[in-house]
Amino acid sequence: MTSSGVALAFLVLLGLIVLVGPGILGTANRLDRLHVRTDAAWAALDAALARRAVVTRAVAAVCGAPELRSAADRAERAARGDRETAENELSGLLEDLDRSVLAPALAAELSDAEQRVVLARRVHNDAVRDTLALRRWRLVRWLRLAGTAPTPSYFEIAEPPADVPTQRVSARVVLADRDDRVLLFEGFDPARPEELFWFTVGGGVEPAEDLRAAAVREAFEETGLRLAPADLVGPVWKRRAVFSFDGLSYAAEEWFFVSRTDRAEVDTSRFNDLEQQTIRRHRWWSVDELRATEETVYPVQLAEVLPEALTGWDGTTRSVR
Repeated sequence: MTSSGVALAFLVLLGLIVLVGPGILGTANRLDRLHVRTDAAWAALDAALARRAVVTRAVAAVCGAPELRSAADRAERAARGDRETAENELSGLLEDLDRSVLAPALAAELSDAEQRVVLARRVHNDAVRDTLALRRWRLVRWLRLAGTAPTPSYFEIAEPPADVPTQRVSARVVLADRDDRVLLFEGFDPARPEELFWFTVGGGVEPAEDLRAAAVREAFEETGLRLAPADLVGPVWKRRAVFSFDGLSYAAEEWFFVSRTDRAEVDTSRFNDLEQQTIRRHRWWSVDELRATEETVYPVQLAEVLPEALTGWDGTTRSVR
């Protein structure tokens, strides 16, 4: 080849380097950033899984569930290759957990920890997807632009339900007449209007409102009866439950007071819009009627615990379902 030909080839090569070089450099930098992103996403996922394990151990202690604690320990100690299996085992046990026995705060903390795992896993898998897509480019493979960085992998575990229960504290009034009959309302969940249930007077406690003030307010709004805080006995019962209403999940903590009235009339004119839409009727129930009914009543143990509450309170707040 003549000197002019060599010069021309050199110029062509130089031109290719000038044209292609920035693109190769840019691809290498982008791939490096993706690897950093993937590592950071795994660190966040690992932290979320660790927090779930910590909360699970607290739940296991409350429930007396050693198998749940053992599963949390195994998941936390598992090597990367065994982590999916261990975490899925833990997810399965949590899915079967009866959360109604948990305090609302702990139930909400567990759900929050689970949802953080879901979000972290999705962020991690999105980073893995983008990194693998770039690593598959021919140019990247031919020029070995990935260097010695390990090939990232997806992390697949079962996801819990997407909703996190909202904490809700309620003050409820077991309102009894002179014949020891208790006033109950019949209502339904707008999401399941065919499923009817009966429940006591009462509702949510407003911010900075104490339980007795809330109970007095709710009794007036729902029945028209003006009670004084001194008219309330208790709280005689405490009920914790995790339930859904109108498509939302709640971790509820309900406090029950007992009060007496000689007035049989019930004024529901102060119902709010939701109460007007979802409460069908009300009636006074005797203990015998509660024991005999096949209809759904909350609390479930009302017929069992009502007689003692009506005869006098010993100062102990008992847990009911």
